[in-house]
Amino acid sequence: MIIPCYQTDGAQLLKPAAFMDGAQEMANRHADILGFGYDDLSRTRTLWVLSRMHIRFIRHPKWREEVDFVTWHKGPSMMFYLRDYRMSAADGSPLVEATTSWLVIDVDTRRIVRGLSIDGDGSICTDNAIAEPCGKVQMPRGAEPALAGTHTVAYSDIDLNGHTNNAMYLVWAMDVVDYDVTSSRPLKEMKINFNHETRPGDEVSLYRIREDKGDSIRYVVEGKVGDRQAFCVELMF
Repeated sequence: MIIPCYQTDGAQLLKPAAFMDGAQEMANRHADILGFGYDDLSRTRTLWVLSRMHIRFIRHPKWREEVDFVTWHKGPSMMFYLRDYRMSAADGSPLVEATTSWLVIDVDTRRIVRGLSIDGDGSICTDNAIAEPCGKVQMPRGAEPALAGTHTVAYSDIDLNGHTNNAMYLVWAMDVVDYDVTSSRPLKEMKINFNHETRPGDEVSLYRIREDKGDSIRYVVEGKVGDRQAFCVELMF
């Protein structure tokens, strides 16, 4: 694939949320091929929901750069189903590595459904882009996050399931990071947990902390609707 202009930022580098968009589409297509995609789950009133994601940016691909983007599923792990991704340059050098943890939920009750059979077709690949599944992300104990902004969920945020698309949470988080950081320092690493869905009309309060550690800057951004945490993301620049 070729990196298009509309997926890049002011430095002509691939936006982190654009990587998430691509990863989501690849997961959908691969699951369709393997027989447990969107339409397959719809027959039982269930659907895939992304729960956690960990991305490492070794080098951000540039506008017009040709890249290889691959995905594979690693099968079940406790209540999750794991899927990894790797984006590489034309010469094979690594660009981006990611691991994701997915849940299957009941459309009507919104409860987790266990026991989806996806391991009998020989399609599981145990290779790792990132060996450890993404863990829990939360505000550091004792931290006093500042309110950095609010966002009302609207048309542009909503996906085909009627709730906020997972990449939009990263868009909101990046938008409350100091612009002098996002405009001059490519994101090195991101971990995000999706804890509760949000829907049109919800007002999401965005809280953040910033920690400067030597040559690195760490942000933790939390989105809340009232007292309920919708997501929490750790960003390393």
